[in-house]
Formats: sequence, structure tokens, C-alpha cells
Amino acid sequence: MKNWLVPFVIRLLGRLPLSAGRALGALVGWLLWYSNSRPAKITRENLHLCWPELSERERERLGRLSLMETGKTAPEAAAVWTRPKQWLQRKIVAVEGQDLMHHHVAEGRGLLVLAPHLGNWEVVAPFLAGFAPLTALYQPPKLEALDTLVLKGRSSDNIDMAPTNRRGVAQLLKALKRGEIVGILPDQVPEPGSGAEVAPFFGQPALTMTLVHNLIQRTGCSVLSVYAERVPGGFKMVVLPADQDIFNEQAASSVAALNRSVEACVRRVPEQYQWEYKRLRRLPPEYPVHYGSTRRRSARRP
Repeated sequence: MKNWLVPFVIRLLGRLPLSAGRALGALVGWLLWYSNSRPAKITRENLHLCWPELSERERERLGRLSLMETGKTAPEAAAVWTRPKQWLQRKIVAVEGQDLMHHHVAEGRGLLVLAPHLGNWEVVAPFLAGFAPLTALYQPPKLEALDTLVLKGRSSDNIDMAPTNRRGVAQLLKALKRGEIVGILPDQVPEPGSGAEVAPFFGQPALTMTLVHNLIQRTGCSVLSVYAERVPGGFKMVVLPADQDIFNEQAASSVAALNRSVEACVRRVPEQYQWEYKRLRRLPPEYPVHYGSTRRRSARRP
């Protein structure tokens, strides 16, 4: 049933006009906030930790707006996956930093793009593929029919998807060495056993991937940050330079710069960041435990 129903719903959402899909998503986010759902609780905790300088009222407003903006992501993504690419091209209504993209692609030494969970990250890959061939990491969803639909929607001319394993990392290395673009979501919590360092994120210790540092050191590639800001009528693509210390040979310094690069994007439109994601989890035992995980961690101890 799920293999039939979920793709059907996605195709249905993808047919909605952009304004209608956004309105529906905002309503879902509003309901999640005022029902004090799990995403709302996680959002509140993240904002309390990461934005202590805001008043309680300001954080509540930011949290509500964030869930409403996140709610818009699903119908937008459904349209990106299921509509012709010309539809998305018409919805990209502005580009900031386009000269940066052209400059770094023309250098020919490979371009690593950091695409945080800000605005709608599903828009970033088709945008990048308009400049040069793109290879992006891809973790398949558990539902087979959804995997087929999403993979088809994300894969197109000039885009290759790489699995999140050693073979996928090898694909990324080869793409960068060919002078192409590689896209990575840099603010995901690394899986246990993968390369990671603890580095500050909005003043909080956060387990952060070392994959970006390793790719830079092995290829000498350029690095930029790119996100798709949600604006009336479509999307504004924003291209920003990464924090220059990301090229540091020391992994700890490079990883800290990676998080500062993400922060620089988020601070421009904080309400469009995915604050309901448990970014501050999986820390080593000497660090604080968040998201009500204390009892679960204690239960695993002998």
C-alpha cells in the first residue's frame, strides 16, 4: 500500500501551483507548532541553545516561522521531482553571486559546493548542473517506490547521484579531479564510524563531518556555499564564498570553518533553516546530551 500511496501523494502535491503548495505546507507547519509536536519541541530546544541572545518571544516567533517554512519544502520538492526541468528554470527568479560560480568553475580544479538545509535544497542540484556536470551524495529512502521516484527526479542530464559509502566517495573524488562540481549537505550528523570532529555550531559543540576536509586536501578543489532562498513566485539562488580556513590542513580548523560557512548562510534567513533536525546529537560522552536522550543513553550503559 505504501509503495503505491506515497508516490501517488507526491505526484499529487507536485501538480499543485507553487503558491497553493506553499500555503498547504505552511498550514501543516503551523499545526505542528501549535500542537507542540515533536518537531516543535526539537525546534524550541535548538533555538534555545543556538540563539540565546534572542528573547523568548523572538525565539517562539522564529520557531513558528521555521516550521511553516519547512512545511513548504515537501510540496516544492514534489514539484521539482515530478515536473519538467523548464518549470524549475522559470521559478528561479534571481541569482546572487553568479559570477563566483562562473569564476570557480572556469578555474577547472573542481568545485565543492556546500548546500545546507536552508530554503529548499532540492533546487540546488539542478541549478548547479547548469554550470557543469554535478555529482551529489544520495542516501536512498527505505521505501522502494519512493526511492525510485526521488532518484529519477534528482537524476537528469549533467547530474550523477553517488551512494553514501566508499564507492560514492570515490565518485566524488573522481568528479573533482575532472574539474566538475560536487554537492554535499554539510550539516548532517555523521553516521557512527564515519569521519567526524566536534566543532562549534552556533556556539554549541556539534559532531561534524570530515569528508569535506578530506576532499579538499586530496584534490585542491574550490569551495562555495549555495542555497535556494524561498521568495515570492519562486526561488533566489544565493552563492557565497566559504570561510577561508576551510582549506586549513588541520582537520579541526577546517571543520570549524565548515560550520561557520553554514552559519553565515543561516544567519541571512534563519527562519528558512531546518531547526527541527537534531543537529546536536551523537556527541561523545563528555559532552551534553540533548533532545531528552539522557534516559536512553543511561539505559544502554552496563
